[in-house]
Amino acid sequence: VQLQASGGGLVQAGGSLRLSCAASGRGFANYIMGWFRQAPGKEREFVAAISLSNHYTLYADSVKGRFTISRDNAKNMAYLQMNSLKPEDTAVYYCAAGLGFISSQTSTYFSWGQGTLVTVSS
Repeated sequence: VQLQASGGGLVQAGGSLRLSCAASGRGFANYIMGWFRQAPGKEREFVAAISLSNHYTLYADSVKGRFTISRDNAKNMAYLQMNSLKPEDTAVYYCAAGLGFISSQTSTYFSWGQGTLVTVSS
């Protein structure tokens, strides 16, 4: 499966953005989906993950209550709704597809999108 993330941009602190991840190829409904981010000079970190059929979600503590991950298997799409954005949310955001149960570990994911830049100004 190939992934393409979009929806990033410049937003003021307190604002919202919705990231999208379009998947091409077959089998999207068979993969868990995750969002990760990488800020300048920092390692890639887990943001959120969702199970095959929207039943289970997992969030990093830093985004819990502000971000919501979702997916539409009929459209081969995954989303990350980001509210109450903070300057520390500034990063390149990547979507990823994996196998098994939802996980925060990068090793779970085998396909990665190209990333979309989110910049939050103070």
